[in-house]
Amino acid sequence: MFGHLAPTRYSYSDVEKMTSCFGHKIGQGGYGGVYKVKLNNGSPVAVKVLNSSKSNGKKFFSEVISIGCTYHINIVSLLGFCLEGSTRVLMHEFMANGSLEKFVYTERQATPNLNCEKLLKIAIGIARGLEYLHHGCNIGILYFDIKPHNILLDDDMHPKILTLG
Repeated sequence: MFGHLAPTRYSYSDVEKMTSCFGHKIGQGGYGGVYKVKLNNGSPVAVKVLNSSKSNGKKFFSEVISIGCTYHINIVSLLGFCLEGSTRVLMHEFMANGSLEKFVYTERQATPNLNCEKLLKIAIGIARGLEYLHHGCNIGILYFDIKPHNILLDDDMHPKILTLG
């Protein structure tokens, strides 16, 4: 959908405008809040405003550039970011079914669309994404935070690994 483009840097005021002053919150976690926005071309995007960080901006920027240079069907695309002072914002492709966590930790009756065949396809997709990160991309990213919370599912239940945020 988005192709292979370097992530765009946005100002905080741009992020405020895009999110209508953070009006459509779709999630909250220990990392911060997530908002759903539509880009000018109509594509939905998840905007994650990270909690204030004491880490230096160089490390955040380095991670953004590293992940922004990767592209794989099983890796969530990083589309943009904001780094102003202690403010850290990440913009990812929007994944309609959210995280695998909500399907794994709910009653089986609540998730009838996850049969054995679908679960196998999800597991294979995750394995392919990890193989790409560890061996396939130019910079060789070692990913140690694999868990259902960091696996996002698109509208067809295809898995993608969330590598930042």
